[in-house]
Amino acid sequence: MPKKEAIKTEEKAPVTEKKEEVGEEVKKEEKEVKDVKEDVKEEKKEEQKKEKKEEKAEEVKEAKKEVKKEVKKEEKKEAAEEAIEKKVVSPKVSEALAMVKGMSAEDRSDFGVSMVKELSVLELSEWVKTLEKEFGVSAQAVVVGGASAGAQGPAAPAEEEKKDSYTVMLTAVGDKKIQVIKEVRTVTSLGLREAKALVDEAPKPVKEDISEQEANEIKAKLEAVGASVELK
Repeated sequence: MPKKEAIKTEEKAPVTEKKEEVGEEVKKEEKEVKDVKEDVKEEKKEEQKKEKKEEKAEEVKEAKKEVKKEVKKEEKKEAAEEAIEKKVVSPKVSEALAMVKGMSAEDRSDFGVSMVKELSVLELSEWVKTLEKEFGVSAQAVVVGGASAGAQGPAAPAEEEKKDSYTVMLTAVGDKKIQVIKEVRTVTSLGLREAKALVDEAPKPVKEDISEQEANEIKAKLEAVGASVELK
């Protein structure tokens, strides 16, 4: 080989090696960039999962609060009924209570009004004091007002005739839209999409032509999750 060509070959060798080294470095950097991107994706996924868990935990927390409120209400109601029963010692009172329990809601109301009318002013005053002490409420103005009207003039006109059927109207959703949708699905058996559409279109009837008791139950459930409801 001529001397000149040998020198050129020797000069090219380091350049080729340099290029190969640079190529390897570029590939290494590209791989590192790719790995970093993958890590970022994974971190985003983890953050999203964490956010969903926190949202779910918050929903569960709110639901537990509402359940506790309902339980406390029921406990207070039962305690009040228990307190009344414990104070019943007279056989005549026991007999009267048994009779009242067997009445319809309307008959109980009529019975209560008739009983108040039969009391003297002194008896009524003592009864009001007992009620206030027992339940922590101020009932004097209401009861005395009703008794005075009965004593001074003819009986008040009968209550308006009760409706046979009611419609539950969702007037506003509130802040807990997901819980409202869940309750709507529970009381209507609608699918998720249909229930969401109903909630999104509020004011909207949730259920129509139902009894007063069912309407009140649905109203209570929806109000417990922050919705505004009207019965029509």
